[in-house]
Amino acid sequence: AGLMLTVALLLSACGFQLRGDVVIPFRDIFISAPPGSPIAADVVRKLQQNKIPMAGAVTKADAHLLISIDRRDKIILSLSGAGRVREFQLQLRVAYQLMDNRGAVLIPTSEVNLTRIMSFDDAFVLAKAQEEALLYRDMESDVVQQIVRRLSLVKRAG
Repeated sequence: AGLMLTVALLLSACGFQLRGDVVIPFRDIFISAPPGSPIAADVVRKLQQNKIPMAGAVTKADAHLLISIDRRDKIILSLSGAGRVREFQLQLRVAYQLMDNRGAVLIPTSEVNLTRIMSFDDAFVLAKAQEEALLYRDMESDVVQQIVRRLSLVKRAG
């Protein structure tokens, strides 16, 4: 018990704290993105979990998050001697910007680029497809957390 108390005190002394609710300095927010953007849907879901209202129109919103790029790429990294794919590089690229209701830029256009390397084997096509989906899902989750964290750190003028 003494050891647990000591660890807890050390962690709190260094500024460590568990991630709690997200708080953003806006009454509500409007999110626009390319059609079918999984990142936009996940950001909306994350903000709604934290009881942050979504505006119905950009003209009525206190803030506007514009996700301009939500792109996935799959690049062949290496081939076997027989010419079969051995490795892929999965890429996720997301660009976003935040503006207030007067059009002032609060977060200039920022990009998040993530990559993962995935081995490939023709004998396990179904399993590799599931692994690819899981890796993209993990990257999406990481991007959403980065965007939401950045929204919570915005300082408004006035």
